[in-house]
Amino acid sequence: MRAMAKKKKHDDTSIVVNKKARHDYHLGDTFEAGIALAGWEVKALREKKIQLVDSHVIIKNGEAYLIGAQINPLPTVNTHNVADPTRTRKLLLHKKELAQIFSGINQKGHTCVCTKMYWKGHLVKCLLALAKGKQEFDKRATIKEREWNIDKQRAMNYGNRS
Repeated sequence: MRAMAKKKKHDDTSIVVNKKARHDYHLGDTFEAGIALAGWEVKALREKKIQLVDSHVIIKNGEAYLIGAQINPLPTVNTHNVADPTRTRKLLLHKKELAQIFSGINQKGHTCVCTKMYWKGHLVKCLLALAKGKQEFDKRATIKEREWNIDKQRAMNYGNRS
């Protein structure tokens, strides 16, 4: 009898990471939030058809909403349903977390951005971060530091070859 091959579990549960947020903002406190999605959106997320580049979080009437996230519908979605890729999606947070985000957003130059979307079991979760906008010179300093760390690592690896 043949032994059945075991299925490997995927360690990486991330759907999408917003790299531009890390480039444009100094990220502070992070929060994990659920997100209310339609059925076709979940199917599109399984195929990773999402962009978080220009998305941000607003608080309206004591509830948090994700604005600007674009989930592109699959071509196999029902044709009689009209799919809006950039609709406003409700975020599911505790009241204490909503209060912290609200107080953080009210400070000058601060906002809340979605930095990552991932699977947690069968649920879709968003990683939100309170962020302060970077100036142009801050962005250049970050790039310079990253390149210096890469060069330093290369030099250490080259020295260890002997």
